[in-house]
Amino acid sequence: MGNAIIKRILLVLPVLIGVSILAFSILHFIPGDPARVILGERATAQAVIELQEKLGLNEPLIIQYFSFMKNIINGDLGTSIITNESVTTELFTAFAATLELTIFSMIIAIVVGIAAGTLAAVKQYSIFDNVSMVGALVGVSMPIFWLGLLMIWLFSYKLGILPASGRLAVSFDVPRITNFILIDTLMAGNFAAFKDGILHLLMPGFALATIPMAIIARMTRSSMLEVMRQDYIRTARAKGLSEKVIIFKHAIKNAFLPIITVIGLQIGLLLGGAVMTETVFSLPGLGRKMYLSIMARDYPMVQGGILVIAFFFVLVNLIVDITYMFIDPRISLD
Repeated sequence: MGNAIIKRILLVLPVLIGVSILAFSILHFIPGDPARVILGERATAQAVIELQEKLGLNEPLIIQYFSFMKNIINGDLGTSIITNESVTTELFTAFAATLELTIFSMIIAIVVGIAAGTLAAVKQYSIFDNVSMVGALVGVSMPIFWLGLLMIWLFSYKLGILPASGRLAVSFDVPRITNFILIDTLMAGNFAAFKDGILHLLMPGFALATIPMAIIARMTRSSMLEVMRQDYIRTARAKGLSEKVIIFKHAIKNAFLPIITVIGLQIGLLLGGAVMTETVFSLPGLGRKMYLSIMARDYPMVQGGILVIAFFFVLVNLIVDITYMFIDPRISLD
């Protein structure tokens, strides 16, 4: 198994190198002089020359790439053109907000999705099965921005029970150590702020969870139905095992491989695709940061964001591959 894990890790390296080449090429895909495009048509020749030197655009292309890679290895993703701050620092702050929202959303999606999918498979063709699958279809089809606005209108403006935007009420002064609100509030021992952070996550978390929740539920149902028809399940029933033991000890474990695949892909997609949710709920996350950076032509920030999203997407898929081997050791022999 150890050799199989090492092979999986080595296979990740070409992907990351390819992503680095793509991120590096962004500046050079721009028609014309990148420095002049960034600064605008009214920029002076001196300002253009200074930006070219700052970004290293006056060096040969291969030298620029190796300098780019050297900076990445050293943890330096450059300086934002708009804020003049470190891209690494700004992305870390934004990524913490997105990762916290993603984890919260996936907990909701996994718990509800697996439970609904399992019950739908066990009670196939029942009212619960039909209702849950229709609900899954609605969850996949519903636009996140519309659902988010509807939730804000109902729970914030009409009922007044949940905050409409942000990550924490301005009345709480919590030191930002990790930039994860829930962790920082617990570290500060401020449980009122922790509760407020949870309340701020409920609406965006549920809105973002609807699509992965629906996909996980449908995949769980499909996988469980396939497993429940296998010979070893019929044998277990013939031996007199209870339905609960059959489902939780035999069926779910063998049905879990495709479910893990879906969960891994959804985590990766949410990390880079939470733009709508973060915009509707005014969350300072990575998706919103990338959108604003693209609109402002802050290319160093865009390059850094692409690298961060790609790295964690690849990391999640690597973890999924390794998890396969622990669930089914036969996979490591392939």
